[in-house]
Amino acid sequence: MQEYMFILLSQTGTRVLKFIQLFTKKPYNYASIALDLSLEEIYSFCRTFRHFPLPATFNQEVIGKGTFGMFQQIPCEIYVIPLTIESKRKLTVYLDHFKLCRSRYSYNLLGLCTTYLHICWMRQRKMHCAEFVARILEYTGVTLEKSPSLYTPDDLRHLPAAKLVYRGELNRFYAIHGEGMSKRLRKRMTPLV
Repeated sequence: MQEYMFILLSQTGTRVLKFIQLFTKKPYNYASIALDLSLEEIYSFCRTFRHFPLPATFNQEVIGKGTFGMFQQIPCEIYVIPLTIESKRKLTVYLDHFKLCRSRYSYNLLGLCTTYLHICWMRQRKMHCAEFVARILEYTGVTLEKSPSLYTPDDLRHLPAAKLVYRGELNRFYAIHGEGMSKRLRKRMTPLV
């Protein structure tokens, strides 16, 4: 049986992401990982409190709440990456580690600068959102072309293993495919590759 994971790239209207976009000139400057296409379980390194960029750490996100609840229009792309059963198991074990040890981790604010300057700097318990996604990809066996600390959300768009499955508005996608969708229908949606 084929397993999958999903990368959600987005551009919310927070001041921080608008500021980052000034430098990157890229359409999406935030990355998250989702376990299935319903987007019921989304994880990233991000702000802990809705209105304050710091403190930030590993968090589970919910569409319509937190930062994703602050904006009616959130442009996004969703990519699917096929995994083996063993890789999917490793993914859930890795995420369980972050859930249990969340207080040990924090956001790699300096890493935003080193990534932008193409300086490889892996910090043990600090990550930015794209670095977190890249580390998960590497841990589950997806081949990366550079260190996870050098990945940006835009780099994740161009991974050979990733296939685009949706481009558009996040809230609209979630209203159709998320919370209200039956489990049976979700199972039919997942095998997209």
